[in-house]
Amino acid sequence: MKKIEAIIKPFKLDEVREALSEIGVTGLTVTEVKGFGRQKGHTELYRGAEYIVDFLPKVKVEVILQEAQVERAIEAIVKAARTGKIGDGKIFVTAVDQVIRIRTGESGEAAV
Repeated sequence: MKKIEAIIKPFKLDEVREALSEIGVTGLTVTEVKGFGRQKGHTELYRGAEYIVDFLPKVKVEVILQEAQVERAIEAIVKAARTGKIGDGKIFVTAVDQVIRIRTGESGEAAV
């Protein structure tokens, strides 16, 4: 099993969720996060004063999948989240050793 973590722009969340749903992903976790990469933040004007916003709002989408679904999920996320501008985000894929469903005690792929 693999865990996909995608850091995306917040306004792209619905499109990414729909794209994952279309390929059969039944569950995901979403967290509001802040960060910066090459964007390096930006300045905003508030009541006549300039403020530097170092950390930009992003959304982290986490999905646990069987290995056979990973490439399709990555393609779906990239297609749905891409704007072509800096700050579109990143996708991280890591191995998952064990999953346990708390309610039933199921483990492994059955728990996903």
